[in-house]
Amino acid sequence: MASTARTLAHLRRSSAAATSSRGSYAYFLISKPFTSAAASAASSDSDQTLSSSSGSKGKGSRWLLFLPGAITFGLGTWQIFRRQDKIKLLEYREKRLEMEPLQFHSYPSTQELDTLEFRKVVCKGVFDDKKSIFVGPRSRSISGVTENGYYVITPLMPVENHPDSVTFPILVNRGWVPRSWKDKFVEATLDEKFPNAVPSPSQDDGTTSWRRFWSKKPIVAEDHTPSVTPKEVVGIVRGSEKPSIFVPANDPESSQWFYVDVPAIARACGLPENTIYIEDANENVNPSNPYPIPKDVNTLIRSSVMPQDHLNYTLTWYSLSAAVTFMAFKRLKPRKKQR
Repeated sequence: MASTARTLAHLRRSSAAATSSRGSYAYFLISKPFTSAAASAASSDSDQTLSSSSGSKGKGSRWLLFLPGAITFGLGTWQIFRRQDKIKLLEYREKRLEMEPLQFHSYPSTQELDTLEFRKVVCKGVFDDKKSIFVGPRSRSISGVTENGYYVITPLMPVENHPDSVTFPILVNRGWVPRSWKDKFVEATLDEKFPNAVPSPSQDDGTTSWRRFWSKKPIVAEDHTPSVTPKEVVGIVRGSEKPSIFVPANDPESSQWFYVDVPAIARACGLPENTIYIEDANENVNPSNPYPIPKDVNTLIRSSVMPQDHLNYTLTWYSLSAAVTFMAFKRLKPRKKQR
């Protein structure tokens, strides 16, 4: 009986264990589809997120293709405004040059000096050739042949006791000279063939200082005024040049001037920095002595970039804008699938 009871108890435990194992296996089979479905749903959501983010980035990068076209279009529009400003500037210069020339006797005030640019002026004085400065090299085309030369700038000094003379020095750009003329001019200046603009006190009575020192005759002071005829100059008031980045810097110590810097040239000539600078525009040139050749008035009106140049720049930028925009459209246009 005891053995029979132990056998029955063992059978009950075996059946219970089998039942529990079958239940856990059934639970695993039931729960597995749900976990796989959740994982697949999560993976599909992540794929949709990545695809949406990549799509937004793709749209943003596509819009960047139109950026060059927008920039070039803006540059073309800017050239239109620049052209209008240049037309107004040239008209302003023409009106200024058509005004009656001003007679320069006394130094103008600061307010008048600011409004004198591109005004014609008439002044009389004597050139101090020994203080001439050459700016260049500057090329000039003559009958299709280009020749290098320089602009010669000379101080126009006042003549004492002359009613028509200026009372202050003026820097005058006398015009263009060839290189050979400059070399001869410099050589003549070194040989002191040019007289002083204002005679020194030691020469007022016609004798040199050493002769007066050794002479036993009493020195009688005489009020002798040198007979100097002032030269009339018709010029146009200008300012300093604005050099480009390719133009070297001036070197006053070695007398090398590559562009017009009025204050620096005035200092080199021993004149105040606020010295007025004019460009000779006299059209009556002596054929026997043509140099220096004054500047033509039309060249003074002209600018380095004329309105026609701005118009050409506008057409160039607009054409480039149309080309790059067309290329962007072609790049974004969907291609047809070939069957």
